[in-house]
Amino acid sequence: MQTIPVILDTDPGIDDAVALAAAIFSPHIDLKLITTVAGNVGVTQTTRNALQLLEFWNEDIPVAQGARRPLCRPQADAAHIHGESGMDGYAFAPPRQSPLIRPAFMAMAECLQESSRPVTLVTIGPLTNVALLLAHYPDCKTNISRIVMMGGSAGRGNFTPNAEFNIAIDPEAAAQVMESGIEIVMCGLDVTNRAVLTPDYMARLKTQSKTGKMLHSLFSHYRSGSLATGLRMHDLCAIAWLVHPELFQLVDCYVGVETQGTLTAGATVVDLENRFNRPANVRVAMDIDVDGFRHWVEETLALAP
Repeated sequence: MQTIPVILDTDPGIDDAVALAAAIFSPHIDLKLITTVAGNVGVTQTTRNALQLLEFWNEDIPVAQGARRPLCRPQADAAHIHGESGMDGYAFAPPRQSPLIRPAFMAMAECLQESSRPVTLVTIGPLTNVALLLAHYPDCKTNISRIVMMGGSAGRGNFTPNAEFNIAIDPEAAAQVMESGIEIVMCGLDVTNRAVLTPDYMARLKTQSKTGKMLHSLFSHYRSGSLATGLRMHDLCAIAWLVHPELFQLVDCYVGVETQGTLTAGATVVDLENRFNRPANVRVAMDIDVDGFRHWVEETLALAP
C-alpha cells in the first residue's frame, strides 16, 4: 500500500490532538513534518503541545514552530474552548524533543523540496504558515499535491456570526491560499459540526488504551459539545477526507475570503450557484457520512497504543 506523504500544520488544541493521533497511526499516511501556528493558543504553547503528544506516543517526527501572529492582525485565540494550555485535562511529561531551528515555512519548503513525491498539506489551524510558504517559496507549488484544510463555512460561523475560527484568525492568509491555484479541499463547519463522537463511544474510549484514556481526559475539558451530548471533531474531518474521501460529498465552486468587512472579516463566501461567474478554486465538503466517519475514527484510534 502506497502511503500519502503529509505535512500537518496545526495549533493543538484538543481536537488537533485527536487529528494528530489519526495522522500518526493511520496506515495510509506518511507524516513527514508537523508545523505549528498560533491559533487555539499562542504558538509557544501549541509547539509544546505537539512535542508533548509526540513524547506521549514515543514518536520521532520533526516539529517546526511557525507564526506567532497573523499576517497583519492582532492575535486572538480559543483558550475558552481548549483551556489556557490548549490541552487542559491531562498531565503530560515534559518533551525531550526540541523544535527545529528553522521556522515552519522554511521547514515546509525543505520538506517539499526533498520529497520524491508531491506532498499533501493538511491544515487544521489558521493559514499563516502556508501563506508565508507561498510568498517566500512560490516555486514550491509544483511539489504540493493539494491542500486539505479544516476551515471555513458555506453558512454560519463559530467565531463570529459569519466566520469560522481558523479563517477568521488570519483572513489575509486564507485569502492568499484560496487564490494560490493549488487544489484545495475545504472541510468546513458544514460537515465538521456533524462529525460528532457519541457519549457511548467516548465511554468505551477511556478503557481502550493509554491513548484513549488521555483523549478522554482532554475531552472532559473540551467545550465544543460535552461528554454527555457528544463532541464535535472539527479537525479530524481533514484527516478523514484524506484517507476516506468517499465519506464526503464535495462541490467544486469559487470561494472568496472577506478581508475588508468590519463585521464579516474572515467569512468564506462560497458561491454554490456561481453568481460571481468565477472559476472554481475550492472543492467544498457539504455533506458527510456520519456513521462511516464514526466507524473510521473508532478503527483508527484503536491502532494507537
